[in-house]
Amino acid sequence: MSRRRSNARQSGRALAGAIGIVLAGACVHQPPSIDGGAAAPASPSSLWQPSRKVVEVARRDTAAIRVAAQDLQHLTLADVVDIALRNSPDTRLSWAQARAAADVYGSSKGQLYPTLSANLDFNRSLTAATPVRSGVERSQYGPSLSLAYTVLDFGGRSGSIDVARQTAVAADLTHNATVENTIFQVESAAFGYLATRSERDAEQAAVNEATAALDAANERHRVGLATIADVLQAQTARSEALLQLETLEGALQIARGTLAVAMGVPANTPFEIPQVPATDSVHFVAQSVDSLINAAVRNRPELASARAAAAASSAIRVTRSAYLPALGFSATGANNRSSFSGLGGRTYSLNFGLQIPLFSGFSNQYDVHAASEDYQAALARADATKQQVIQQVFTSYYTLRTATDRVHTSADLLASATQSETVARERYREGVGSIVDLLVAQSALATARAQSVESRWQWRTALAQLAHDVGVLGARGDATFSPLSPAPQSRPGR
Repeated sequence: MSRRRSNARQSGRALAGAIGIVLAGACVHQPPSIDGGAAAPASPSSLWQPSRKVVEVARRDTAAIRVAAQDLQHLTLADVVDIALRNSPDTRLSWAQARAAADVYGSSKGQLYPTLSANLDFNRSLTAATPVRSGVERSQYGPSLSLAYTVLDFGGRSGSIDVARQTAVAADLTHNATVENTIFQVESAAFGYLATRSERDAEQAAVNEATAALDAANERHRVGLATIADVLQAQTARSEALLQLETLEGALQIARGTLAVAMGVPANTPFEIPQVPATDSVHFVAQSVDSLINAAVRNRPELASARAAAAASSAIRVTRSAYLPALGFSATGANNRSSFSGLGGRTYSLNFGLQIPLFSGFSNQYDVHAASEDYQAALARADATKQQVIQQVFTSYYTLRTATDRVHTSADLLASATQSETVARERYREGVGSIVDLLVAQSALATARAQSVESRWQWRTALAQLAHDVGVLGARGDATFSPLSPAPQSRPGR
């Protein structure tokens, strides 16, 4: 008996343990799988292992990047702008929004036409029985045609159509502004890359000159015409030039990546832009700042978009028509068939209705006031945009004139620094000049080269900025100013 009780207790404990394990397992949260792999990391300190499908998608994306990179060799500035416009998500977004606004405008014009609908009805009914007649069950079926038309609504339809039209115009102009901004952004990135590359090349020339100075100092020290101090000074100057060259090499790669991203391709995409000749002509805009401001007021799509939004005063008419009478017309024609003879045939109805809103809890009045305030706010935004455009043109105009002066001043500086370095080098070679004079002249020449490169690319960027601000920056990145004149040798008068 005691053995049976002991076995029973052991069986009970085993059953209770099994039930506990089952319940504990039911309480444990098991995340679902994602493509056959774990849906989440196993612990806070572990990495999530993606499934094979996720890895394959990443490999396909990498292959697409490699294919796209094969088409970006020997690009011109126009090619860079074209690639950016085709790849930019901003231009795709603004284009889709413009098309959607145009479709909304087309839809709003449907209010001018009547609505027509066709129906096919089937009705099964049972009439209640009366003391003199039993209940009748019958079926009726047949087509019907309905027409409805708003004859007069005191400006509601025309106002909503005009609002949709102005909204579509504003969306189109916003797309134009997005395109111009994209052109300017990628053009500025291209100028930054080319400027950095030119500075790198100029610094490479400085390293070569410093190397030649070091070789000359070593030779003079070997024959006893110079001290070790000359060699050390020349070596220091060369190391400084090398350090600056290495810095520019890194900056060039960063500028390359910035331009690639501006074109809408990955930053590590290889590409090449031929160097613009250093002898390209520099022009200044012969037009006055006032004429350019007037052109910007006419051309800038941002300002035109703000004007279009402000011109949509028809929204006031739309809200005002909500508490004015509306005259409507409707007509219905049907050809019914019935399970009982004599109950079918053609029917029609005509209705002219005048709807007169009496009270809506003052909501219509508030809507009219809100529409009026929105209209005043749109006018204020248009005025603010105009002032901003004028300031941008004024600033970029004088920035370009200053950049034009800097190009010629830096050219004069480069010419004098080159002559000074030549004289110092010849004097040192002849033994009548010191290494300090040569190194100072070479340092001045390197600085003059960098300033010449920087001023020329600053002029190009300033010209693009002014073209953008006036609204004449072409789709190929060219500035369509007229007239353009060669920059004078002296500083132009204000």
